[in-house]
Amino acid sequence: MSELMEYKCPNCAGSIKFDSTAQKLKCSYCDTEFDPEALKSYDETLKKETSNEMNWELNPGTNWEENEKNNIVTYVCKSCGGEIIGDSTTAATHCPFCDNPVIIAEKFAGSLKPDYLIPFKLDKNDAKKNLLNHLKNKKLLPKVFKDENHIDEIKGIYVPFWLFDAEADADTNYRATRVNFWSDSNYNYTQTMHYLLTRAGDVAFEKIPVDGSSKIDDKLMESIEPFDPKDVIDFQTAYLSGYLADKYDVEVKDSIEKANNRVKKSVEEAFYPKGEGYTTVIPKKTDIKLKNGDVKYALYPVWLLNTSWKDKKYTFAMNGQTGKFVGNLPCDKASYCKWLAGLTVAASALVYGVVWLAHLFL
Repeated sequence: MSELMEYKCPNCAGSIKFDSTAQKLKCSYCDTEFDPEALKSYDETLKKETSNEMNWELNPGTNWEENEKNNIVTYVCKSCGGEIIGDSTTAATHCPFCDNPVIIAEKFAGSLKPDYLIPFKLDKNDAKKNLLNHLKNKKLLPKVFKDENHIDEIKGIYVPFWLFDAEADADTNYRATRVNFWSDSNYNYTQTMHYLLTRAGDVAFEKIPVDGSSKIDDKLMESIEPFDPKDVIDFQTAYLSGYLADKYDVEVKDSIEKANNRVKKSVEEAFYPKGEGYTTVIPKKTDIKLKNGDVKYALYPVWLLNTSWKDKKYTFAMNGQTGKFVGNLPCDKASYCKWLAGLTVAASALVYGVVWLAHLFL
């Protein structure tokens, strides 16, 4: 069995959770609040504590496959002795028997310990409220979805991110055109002038995030960005109490390509010629030399909501710091057909009007 960490209230021995509203740790039973800074030394004390273990001999009917065994990890809850089952990346969770929050210390030991963390600023009620706001004014959303839809699961989870810092020396080339039109009594003229534009400069990047978990859709995580780096603090396990957390399972070397693509796209957007009267501008070549590159490991707060409707699952995500909310919604086919028919009628009426006016004046 692996080591668990649990924060207990010194007053009543109840479980302590991080309260995103108060930005303090709070006892679920006696409401006593604690400053996270005051519990720094408590981490070391917890690591030295010993407790009775309740070990059980399990004899399953069939043997696990080797790859299945390697991905399953079991823990014993110090509060109730219940067995907690997680996978190889689970770093913070709840006991399914007594619901006490637990932190799996070994997941953050040594090289796996995060450098930074952004604490949750918004709670579960904020996630519910933002879901309802997300459903408002969606004309093609089935009317019964909001009423019949129920939230299967809401979980606050610290998602692992790789944060890339670097300075970039960049040279970019763009193909651009200017198009002019004129006419005389005999002909219509089109003039197209082509340009090769060159831009160069230095750009500094700080904390470019790349999702370090393969379990969560990267597009979903990118959609709830940005996270504000002003709230980044040094990692402390106390902030994990009451939430779920995963350690990374995507290695940093496998995240470099995504970071480079984000750097390249940002450079091209930063150097893009704006307000210079070009008709078209297309990036052709971008040369980037990075220097002072550095990578840190951080945990960022995310609320994940899973909902059901007509036997289909819909997943939504909310930035636990800023409240930005994203997620796909079902489309009412009947409403879509009516909407499309309305566009067709409007377009037909417009064409008819143009023809009728032309008939009057020609």
